[in-house]
Amino acid sequence: MKPVTAKLMIWLGGATIMSLIATLVLWLSPAIASDVVESTSSMPPEVIRWGLVAAALATGASSIAAGYAVSNVGSAAIGALAENPELIGRVLIVIGLAEGIAIYGLIISVLILNGIF
Repeated sequence: MKPVTAKLMIWLGGATIMSLIATLVLWLSPAIASDVVESTSSMPPEVIRWGLVAAALATGASSIAAGYAVSNVGSAAIGALAENPELIGRVLIVIGLAEGIAIYGLIISVLILNGIF
C-alpha cells in the first residue's frame, strides 16, 4: 500500500469508530434523559437529551481538533528543534496552545452539563 492510502485508511477507520460511538450515544441518550427527568422534573427530556449530545459533541470535536493541531504543530516543532535546539521554550508554548483547544471544549461541555443538571 502507498503511504497516502495507509493514511486515508487510518482516517476512515477513525471516522467509522467515531460514528459508531456517536450512534451509541444518540441511542442511549433517551434512556439517560428519561432517568434524569424522573429524578429532576424541571426540564423536559428533549432538552436534556440534546444537552447531553451537545456536551458530547463539544468534547469530541475539540479533542479531534486538538489532536490534529498537535500533530501538525508537533511535526513542525521537531523540524525546528532539529535545526536550532535553543527553540525548545518557544516550541513548548506553541504545542501547549494547540493542546488548549481540548481543554476549552471540556470546559464548554462542563458548562452545558451544569446547565442541564
